[in-house]
Formats: sequence, C-alpha cells, structure tokens
Amino acid sequence: MGSINVTELRPGNYFIDEGMLLTVLDILLNKTAMRKMVAKVKVKNLRTGSVTEISRNSGYTVELVKLDKKQMQYLYDAGDDLVFMDPSTYEQIEISKTRLTWELNFLKPESMIDITSYEDEILGISLPAKVALKIVETDNAIAGNTVQKAMKNATLETGYQVKIPMFIENGEVIMVRTDDGTYDGRAQGEK
Repeated sequence: MGSINVTELRPGNYFIDEGMLLTVLDILLNKTAMRKMVAKVKVKNLRTGSVTEISRNSGYTVELVKLDKKQMQYLYDAGDDLVFMDPSTYEQIEISKTRLTWELNFLKPESMIDITSYEDEILGISLPAKVALKIVETDNAIAGNTVQKAMKNATLETGYQVKIPMFIENGEVIMVRTDDGTYDGRAQGEK
C-alpha cells in the first residue's frame, strides 16, 4: 500500500515494522519545545498476538499493508488442525488448533467464519460478536433458589462451560459473547 510517516498511523491500521506485522491499537503523539515529535504506538503483533508499545520519532516511516479477509465454512476437527472450506471454490485449508485455542470454544461445524491472511499467510480467524450455542448439560433450577441473579453452570455443544441464569434449561439455545465467553441471552427463533 505504501510507506507513511509513523505520526500518520491511526487505530486499525496494519503495517510492517522491523519485519513484524502489526496493527495499531492506540497512538499518542508527544511534542515538546526542543525535540522532534515522538509517536508512542500501542501495537498488537498479528503473528504472535503480543501487545507492546513502540516509540518512534517523527520522520520514521513504516509500510502500510492490507490484510485479506475471506469468508469460509468450518467443516471439522482433523485432530491437530481445523479444516475450513471456501464455499464458492471448495478449496480447503487447515489451521492448527494451537493458534485457535479461544476460538475453539465457539466453533461448531458449518459455521461461517472470516479467515484473515496476509500474502497467503493465514493469521487467524474473526468470530462474530455473539454465537448461538445449544446447552447439552445443566442442572435443574432448585425451588426457592431466587437469590438475585442466581446463576448455574452449563456445558455447551462445543464443550465450553458458561454461567447461565437458573431459568434456562437443557436443550435451549443461548447467545454467548465471543470476546469474554459470557451468557448474553436466549437465541431468538432457534431450538
């Protein structure tokens, strides 16, 4: 995409610096009377997932890059890898389970997922904000247990465990937030 001055970076930009593929989470520009402007950039390494802060003087240039996103269907668990398919070309790719430990809690076969890549290097997947998952095991509500916001444990179809309100029963489909893994309500129109 081209090179730009580090002071022109904005949150959400993707760039390469010292061989690392980074995304901008936040930027703070600091200018004092006797010094050049300094950009303190909070970044996330897209290959390792680590979040750090880098400081660069005004005039330092970085190369902006564009990531590719492609919607693919999650097919199945192949042991050490998960298999995804492009529904239009039927091309299949495999992504190591070790790179998707959190995402595994919310993936069920036939789910449509955005795969993020850079120059054919797969960086990961993007989950929707909420997913509908079926409860496969939970305790029955106990009469008289009406403490404010009483919660109980539930196991979902993916094996993930979540706290749910007492009135939710086995077999119901609920919405779960993928950012923190918490219950977000009953799924509308699903059984």
